[in-house]
Amino acid sequence: MPKVKITTLGCKVNQFESEDLAQKLSDDGQSVVLHDKDIADLCIINTCTVTQKASMQSRQAIRQAIRSNPKARIIVTGCYAQTQPDEIKQIKGVHQVIGQFDKPKILSMILAGEKNSLPSSVENDQLSHFNTLPSGALKIRTRPFLKIQDGCDAFCTYCIVPYARGPGRCLLPAQVIDHINKIHQAGYHEVVLTGIHLGNYGADLGKGKVDLLALLKLIRKSCSIDRIRLSSIEPHELTEDIIKFIAQSDSGPAKICHHFHIPLQSGDDFILKRMRRPYSRSFFIDLVENIFNLLPESAIGVDTLIGFPGESDIAFENTYSLIERLPVSYLHVFPYSPRKGTVAYTYSDRVDSRVIKNRCRKMRQLGNLKRNTFYNKCKGKTFEFLIEGIQKGQQNRLKGFTSNYIPVVAIGDHKLKNTIAQVTIDDVDENNRVYGTIQDL
Repeated sequence: MPKVKITTLGCKVNQFESEDLAQKLSDDGQSVVLHDKDIADLCIINTCTVTQKASMQSRQAIRQAIRSNPKARIIVTGCYAQTQPDEIKQIKGVHQVIGQFDKPKILSMILAGEKNSLPSSVENDQLSHFNTLPSGALKIRTRPFLKIQDGCDAFCTYCIVPYARGPGRCLLPAQVIDHINKIHQAGYHEVVLTGIHLGNYGADLGKGKVDLLALLKLIRKSCSIDRIRLSSIEPHELTEDIIKFIAQSDSGPAKICHHFHIPLQSGDDFILKRMRRPYSRSFFIDLVENIFNLLPESAIGVDTLIGFPGESDIAFENTYSLIERLPVSYLHVFPYSPRKGTVAYTYSDRVDSRVIKNRCRKMRQLGNLKRNTFYNKCKGKTFEFLIEGIQKGQQNRLKGFTSNYIPVVAIGDHKLKNTIAQVTIDDVDENNRVYGTIQDL
C-alpha cells in the first residue's frame, strides 16, 4: 500500500484542511504516515504565504520533501500554490501544483493522475462557495479544529490572504452543529472553531440571518461536547454581547473557553488607519479592559505586526506601551514583510530590516514577561484541564491545556489521556513551563 505524508505550514485553517485531507485519504485506503522520518510514496505540502518568511519556509519544506523522499510523487497545494504557482513549478522534483480552491479535489486528482494543475489567480466566482472536507476520527490531535468560515473581504493593506483564499463564505449553521456532534461522538471533548475571518461568520448567508453570536447560542443549545474554543477574532467583531454570552456560558455542555485571541497589529492610530484596520487604539483598550473586568482569569492573546511602512519610533512605542499597560496573557509578534499585490507593497517609506528585528526582539521580551505574569497570577487556582498526552520521555507526566489556555504538566496515569480533570497550578519556572497537580477524579 502506498504511503502518503502531508506537511503543513501556516494557520489553524490550513491545519484543519490537512487533517481532514489525511482522513479522506485514509478512508480511501491510503496509508497516511505521521512521522517525518517515514519515507513516503506521495508527499503533499500544504503551503502558506502570509509573509515572505512563510513562502520561504514553504519552498524549504518542498525541497526537504524531495530530498527525503527521492522516489515520491510531490504535490504542492495551499495559499502559496494559489498565488505563486510558477515559482513552485521551477522547483525540480515537483509533480503537481494544486491551488487553494482545488484542494478538496486532491484525492480525485491523485487517482486520475492529472499533471501540473496550475492556477493563475483566485477567481471570485470559483471561490464563492464553501469547501469543507468530511470530519473523521483520524486521531491526530486531542482538540480538533473545525473550519466554519473561509476567505476574507477586509483587504487590509498588508495582507495577501484575500487574494489566496477568496471572498468570505461560511459553513451553514446546521452543518456546524452536525460536525461538532460527530466530533463529540468520535470521542473528543473540545473543538476549536476556526476560520480566516471568524468574526465575520454569517455575512454571506444573508443580512440578519445568523452571525457568530447566534451560532454560539445554537451550539450551546444543540451540542453536548464539553468545550468550545474560538480561534482568532478581529477586535471590532468581538462584541460586548459575545463577551457577555461567553461569561454566562461557563457551565453545562458546550462551555465556551475563556480564551480570546485578538489581532491588534498596531497600537498607533496612524498605522492602524494606513493598514485599513477599522478600530482605534482607544477602542482596543476598552475592549481588553472589558474582557478582563467580566472574565479576569481569561487568556487574552494578541497579534502584533511590527515594522509596517511608516512605523516611526513613536508609533512603535505606542504599540509597546499599549501591550505593556493591558492585561495581555501572551503575544504573537510578526515582522512586516512586503507582499506583492497588496496596497502596502507600493509604500515607499519602508522600515529598515535591522530596526524591525530589534523592535521584534523587544516586543517578544515583553510577550515573555506578560505570559509569566499571567501564569503566576493563576498559581494556587484550579482549572478544568484537558489531558492531551504524555510529556516526551516521561511516562508519568501528563500534558494538556486548561480552559483558559495554560499549558500544564502534571503527574498522572497515561490512561487519563483525552479526559477532562481539574488541575491546580503549583509552579511556573523561569522558562514559563507550568506545573500542576491533578485533583481527585
